[in-house]
Amino acid sequence: MTDQHGELDAALERVIEAARRHLAAVRAAQGRVDDDDVWQAYVALNNASFAYDEQLLDAFGEVTPWDVDSIDPDEADERFGGADGGEASDPHPRVISVRQRRDYRVPSVAALLRAAEAARREGTPEDDEPAPVEGVGEAVLELLQSGDGSLGALDVPELEPLDGVVMVSEVGTPVDLESFDDEDAVGPFQPAADDRLVGRLDEHPFLELDDDHDHAGHQH
Repeated sequence: MTDQHGELDAALERVIEAARRHLAAVRAAQGRVDDDDVWQAYVALNNASFAYDEQLLDAFGEVTPWDVDSIDPDEADERFGGADGGEASDPHPRVISVRQRRDYRVPSVAALLRAAEAARREGTPEDDEPAPVEGVGEAVLELLQSGDGSLGALDVPELEPLDGVVMVSEVGTPVDLESFDDEDAVGPFQPAADDRLVGRLDEHPFLELDDDHDHAGHQH
């Protein structure tokens, strides 16, 4: 007769040990995305939790709050190119740099300033008086900061989009913003000697044709 209590205790210890290894891997990764050790530790913790949950259900008809499915370790290794965490089969470095530029025409400076001041007013406490927006550059920054921080925040009637470009490059190291002055408009965007341009996407604004022009060749 098997010792169900002993097996459950051992399964629980495996969960605890897997959780400790996962935490150690997360701390060592220091926020790195898609870290091999973190992923392997995650798989181990997931499967240990799944096994414990199954044994608890079989023994007592009880379950844990962990709603997990088993992960095939071989598939998990394949996720990172091998159980040893190697990258021999992956031709791409870990760091991808996306550089984007979009230009805008300002049809009305006054209208843009009003839009930016309205956005600033919404983000200012009621008891405080928002500072005036001075200049179109500050207005654009205000719209970005009050929005989601992406260029989508500039899709407003007060700005007319012109051509833009997106460049994707493989880079050896991520950008170190602390090494550039706040006034440096070139350094953070300057490609390094070993960067490799993967591709460039040219963006052109969508121009709606007015009805008269659209139907000019269809008169009877």
